[in-house]
Amino acid sequence: MDPQNQRESFGSRLGFILVSAGCAIGIGNVWRFPTVTGQYGGGIFVLFYLLFLVLMGLPVLTMELAVGRAGRGAARSAYKALEPGGSKWHIHGWVAIFGCYMLMMYYTTVSGWMVTYFYKFVTGEFVPGMDAEQTGAVFENLLASPGQMAFWMILTVAAGFFVCSRGLQNGLEKVSKYMMSALLILILVLAVHSLTLSGAGEGIRFYLVPNLDTV
Repeated sequence: MDPQNQRESFGSRLGFILVSAGCAIGIGNVWRFPTVTGQYGGGIFVLFYLLFLVLMGLPVLTMELAVGRAGRGAARSAYKALEPGGSKWHIHGWVAIFGCYMLMMYYTTVSGWMVTYFYKFVTGEFVPGMDAEQTGAVFENLLASPGQMAFWMILTVAAGFFVCSRGLQNGLEKVSKYMMSALLILILVLAVHSLTLSGAGEGIRFYLVPNLDTV
């Protein structure tokens, strides 16, 4: 049998959906999206966001799934297996791999920040009553310490390699089921909690009410 056809596959459709969602949902969707939405039209921004998500995101998703199913391999090998004789489509596979490495450099740094913040919360560096300037100073001190940055980034990369070393079903898929479920619960808790804060109504209007003046 062709070695490519012996590649491990997902154990369930739910696992595939959760892993795909984990790749697509970024931190910016939680932290930055509401602010950007309110600054650029509110509900109008959301409308065009959903429109272009369908017009541009759906075709790209379909293409990726088609290449993956037909090529049954990573980006490089899949494009090489599917390209017509004499063409150079396999080069696009190398470009895709390069793009993944560039994204990994960004996300491992941001993930390192998140793990650092968790550690600082547990050890008591963040305390109730801190204002924005004080919490900002903690982040600035982190950025000013290359040693801390490197340590937490390397720790994050090591954790990722450990998960991947367990294989697709016993590693990535299993971890994603727990982590994505926890993320969904966390988002719901934060959403409900935000509605109980002072000025919640004003925030919702800023976020979702259409505003042509800021388009």
